Amino acid sequence: MSSRPSKSALRFGQVVIGPPGSGKTTYCQGMLEFLSQLGRKGIVVNLDPANEGLPYSCAVDISELVTLDDVMDGLKLGPNGGLIYCMEYLEANLDWLEAKLQHHQDCYVLFDCPGQVELYTHHNSVKNIFAQLSKWNFRLTSVHLVDSHYCADPAKFISVLCTSLSTMLHIELPHVNVLSKMDLIEQYGKLAFNLDFFTEVLDLSYLVEHLASDPFFKKFHQLNKKLAEVIQDYSLVSFVPLDVQDKESMMQVLRTVDKANGYCFGDLEERNLQAMMSAAVGADFKFSTALGVQERYVDANEKTVEDEVMDL
Repeated sequence: MSSRPSKSALRFGQVVIGPPGSGKTTYCQGMLEFLSQLGRKGIVVNLDPANEGLPYSCAVDISELVTLDDVMDGLKLGPNGGLIYCMEYLEANLDWLEAKLQHHQDCYVLFDCPGQVELYTHHNSVKNIFAQLSKWNFRLTSVHLVDSHYCADPAKFISVLCTSLSTMLHIELPHVNVLSKMDLIEQYGKLAFNLDFFTEVLDLSYLVEHLASDPFFKKFHQLNKKLAEVIQDYSLVSFVPLDVQDKESMMQVLRTVDKANGYCFGDLEERNLQAMMSAAVGADFKFSTALGVQERYVDANEKTVEDEVMDL
């Protein structure tokens, strides 16, 4: 494994992580197209050995080094064990990755990562790979995607908060949590509170009390209360809503990511791009606030669960 620091110029990028099916590959495809429209030269590096039929053209593909199918067949491992082995194999062969990235010195890089949660919560291979990228002068932001419809289920949302917090503490990178698929947020039920309650992770005691109204979860009231206290004690988790098909939403996420990794503080793009961004979206992104997103995607004609409880 290469550990020597690279003398290349400062490079910026995103490591796109999250559970399976959260929209990581779709996000990479959409962000790559969006960057191209802004005049920012970008590439995608596929680090998911199980990712087949990619919708984008990737500059570097881990399948040239190792594939999940080969590992499962050769070592008789399941999909989870196979993914862990693939990441350990990549960690042991980082010279291969370094050589591939040397051909794209002037590009903004999107790393499309595997969807196995334990790789980001307690296993060290991915963390070590990200640390090595930092030594190669990459300034990265971890973009953690989570399905937005989990907001409609308080129990699942608490689990999402715990996973997001654990990932932030383990990965040790500038971190942006994203609620993906905002157009499907109420596909599986109505929100118990306004959207900003979930994006800003406001007083979770209300969510715990709401959860206790369910007879099944009532017996877990103390456990949920303690989990909520841990999350609020750290006070690290918040979310940015995203609809990958909405240009304003993509701009809000990119703006947040650029602040996190320091890209916006450099002078790597022409001044007219900064002027275009300011003119297109405004200085404070008012339309991309939680209220604006809620008006767009949450049905305002129907009462929330809380309203119905109050009526009863």
